[in-house]
Amino acid sequence: MPTTVDLNAVPYQLDEGQLGWVEEILAGMTVEEKVGQLFVHLFHFGADVFSGTELSNTEILTKYHIGGARYHGGTAAQVQGLINSLQASSRIPLLVAANCDSGGNGACTDGTYIATGAQCDAARSEDVPFRTGLVSAREAGALGVNVNFAPVVDIYANWRNTIVNSRCHGTTADDVIRSTDAKARGLRAAGEDLAVCVKHFPGDGTEERDQHLVLGVNELSPADWDDSFGRVYRHHIDAGVEMIMAGHIALPEYSKKLDPSLEDRDVMPATLAAELIQGLLKTQLGFNGLVITDASHMLGMTSAMRRQDYVPRAIASGCDMFLFFHDIDEDYGFMLDGVRTGVITGERLDDAVRRILGLKAKLGLPRKQADGTLLRTADELAVIGCEEHLRWRAEAADASITLVKNTLDQLPLRPETHRRVRLYYLDTEGGGFYESSARALDDVKAELESRGFEVTVNDGASRVKGATLAYRDQVDAAVIVANIVGYAGENNYRIRWKTPMSSDCPWYVHEVPTVMVSLNYTTHLHDATMVKAYVNAYHDNPEAIRQAVAKITGESDFKGTYNDTVWTEKWQARL
Repeated sequence: MPTTVDLNAVPYQLDEGQLGWVEEILAGMTVEEKVGQLFVHLFHFGADVFSGTELSNTEILTKYHIGGARYHGGTAAQVQGLINSLQASSRIPLLVAANCDSGGNGACTDGTYIATGAQCDAARSEDVPFRTGLVSAREAGALGVNVNFAPVVDIYANWRNTIVNSRCHGTTADDVIRSTDAKARGLRAAGEDLAVCVKHFPGDGTEERDQHLVLGVNELSPADWDDSFGRVYRHHIDAGVEMIMAGHIALPEYSKKLDPSLEDRDVMPATLAAELIQGLLKTQLGFNGLVITDASHMLGMTSAMRRQDYVPRAIASGCDMFLFFHDIDEDYGFMLDGVRTGVITGERLDDAVRRILGLKAKLGLPRKQADGTLLRTADELAVIGCEEHLRWRAEAADASITLVKNTLDQLPLRPETHRRVRLYYLDTEGGGFYESSARALDDVKAELESRGFEVTVNDGASRVKGATLAYRDQVDAAVIVANIVGYAGENNYRIRWKTPMSSDCPWYVHEVPTVMVSLNYTTHLHDATMVKAYVNAYHDNPEAIRQAVAKITGESDFKGTYNDTVWTEKWQARL
């Protein structure tokens, strides 16, 4: 088992005054206050679906002594107001986190999207991930965020995996290291006020299921893991990453190597596996920072055992913070009981709290609290959506939008030769955390019409396809836009035609020139191998749509690079 944290060493490297603050605060804390520091509470603008409480923010802080906060939704002004209110009411300053995977849009609803991990990989340039990180840090920092739950350092090894399809920075360890290192450097370039948290240890992307819904399993052998995910984590640990998020993902072959007594029924997700957190991550890989669980309402964790047992077990196993309450009073009681019964030893509790306080000290939160600079001001919000950030969004789209195939040389489409366009639009039916843009169809239609095309949106409810010769007389080109934006509602998100065997289905690919554009997932050729021209555009924001249309009409060159997962192991997809 590992030694306790060394606050003199990387990633903390605290000075004498910071060390003194940590030890003074720790020495003066009750057990109840220490237990509270272990929790990150999720605040919602509206109903709080996970906490099961109607307590005021002040009551949450004073009764449960939480160590961290995250939030869901909210404009920049709303989020800044919430964070300022929380920090002003908390005796010990809070770690406040956001999920800025793709830019400032992860920090607030009006933040600037730059690029997903897949888009960063397609750009094959360190500029795009670096700027994504920098914009994330600038815009989140203006709100008062001091922890970014990014970058995602998973490896996209299985094309069927939709939970990390667009979030992964590559299909190999080398590509992931190159791109996520640039993003982490961008996050740090805005200053030393933001902690970087890579995720999801021990690594997603090798299987097709989603740990929001079921226990995730990384089946790699120890040797293969060391040479892939292990290299990625070693890189970021050596680079000084402050925090690592443990996923609800099992690594059974490594668990059994580290603890030969384990049988299949004993294998746990990393969040509950001491041999992975204490043994592999903190001892073997030498991580001296803070380990936080992924969200505790995910079924990869809830399916392991009773909540009463896994709440304290997560900390006992080596995680230092617990992400989100289910019921705030109950979970707090479970954790407190775990300390009182010895499931969490006094040494383990103090080590976890020392790591938490150490990170707060490193970020300068106590100093800012003392000198009055912890709270953010309204004028700082000017950076949200500023001209420079919007220019970088445009440059990222230009560098990454990818022509995967054009086997019949059907592109470009020009109004002089393809004036009458039939537009087919497919989106998510709902049920996930994220939804496709409500304006994406209108944006695509407007971009085509502004260039002189006559656009008819197909009625997908009809099964009637009609005469093919008549279709050819009425339509000069077909454009299929897939905007499937799924997340945590099902294990796989695939194209679902609006009506079985309907006119939506691409029966027309040999009748008129046809191009398919995906605005999210990169692997839709699996369900539309008959399409001869296919483009990955990575996002449904207006700039991405504008540039995708510009490229399929020949106004701009395609510059992105695809990886072989786009073919989904199907030879016919290449035709």
